[in-house]
Amino acid sequence: MRAALALAARGLGNTWPNPAVGCVIVRDGAVVGRGWTAPAGRPHAETEALQRAGHAARGATAYVTLEPCCHWGRTPPCTDALIASGVARVVVALRDPDPRVDGRGLRLLREAGIEVTEAVLQSEAASVTAGFIKRVAVGLPMVTLKLASTLDGRIATRTGESRWITGPAARRAVHAMRARHDAVLVGSGTLLADDPDLSCRLPGAAMIPTVRVVADARLRTPPSARLFDNPAPAWIATRPGHPDAPLEALRARGAEIVEVPEAEGATGLDPAALLRALAVRGVTRVLAEGGAALAAALLRAGLVDRLAWFHAPAIMGADGRPAADALPLDVLAAMPRFRRVSAAMLGPDLLSEFEVA
Repeated sequence: MRAALALAARGLGNTWPNPAVGCVIVRDGAVVGRGWTAPAGRPHAETEALQRAGHAARGATAYVTLEPCCHWGRTPPCTDALIASGVARVVVALRDPDPRVDGRGLRLLREAGIEVTEAVLQSEAASVTAGFIKRVAVGLPMVTLKLASTLDGRIATRTGESRWITGPAARRAVHAMRARHDAVLVGSGTLLADDPDLSCRLPGAAMIPTVRVVADARLRTPPSARLFDNPAPAWIATRPGHPDAPLEALRARGAEIVEVPEAEGATGLDPAALLRALAVRGVTRVLAEGGAALAAALLRAGLVDRLAWFHAPAIMGADGRPAADALPLDVLAAMPRFRRVSAAMLGPDLLSEFEVA
């Protein structure tokens, strides 16, 4: 199952709206087939593994990170393929929360005389599949907030200079993170200050280009932005009611306009409504890269699931710009809390990764 989970992780960022799934087929102690969900979600992991196994699948055990599907979509049901292959046993890490499946796939396998074992490395599988699970369960994608700051939490000088606080190794790690997410999200302030490309520029890292999303309530994104020089999808999320001319100028540059209501009693877009709009379009995993206003809006709304914080060994001082704007908080108990799950040195910089507590 650990091998199947490693295969599933290969698909992160490439399979949406489908989950990234891995499958390993074992017969007489030897691996006879391996598969993982192909880009755009087809073919599925089980189909790939069975095709590689061929006749060796008969009497074998299939290890699958997510319950096999049992409904027709863009591909036939994986339960039918497993039954037809003659496998004797199916070991599953996690049930599929999709209401079209949700235990029905396992029941069909058992009714066909196949032994089924559930909940093997369930928590590990839930971590790999977290974006898909959240989208199905509550209609929101999983959100990772990425911050790169000095030791005292500053992301830019008082004049706005921010390139580069962290070094090349940290920046390569950010590109790898982009490859593992379906969409990268920034606020319009970051776009105007840095004019970022936001694409993954690691060769061969992302088969499906990461969607670049700008939260831009006031429609300040210029058609000349570098964002549009890259063929990867660019979505501009903005409030309804803008004149046609600026919208058409952005569409002429390849932008998709996503209309989202503004937040009640606050400036900017409603962050939950923005994430729901992305989920409706199939997005399961979002990497929010700032700036401070977007980070604060997501934290205030309790929408951050994971935190990736790069710390450079430097101090900027109180006149530098903070990683997150005011939340605001009156008592310590109201602070968003996270638990550290990993830490790694990247050249001189430290990457700490957290999950919401």
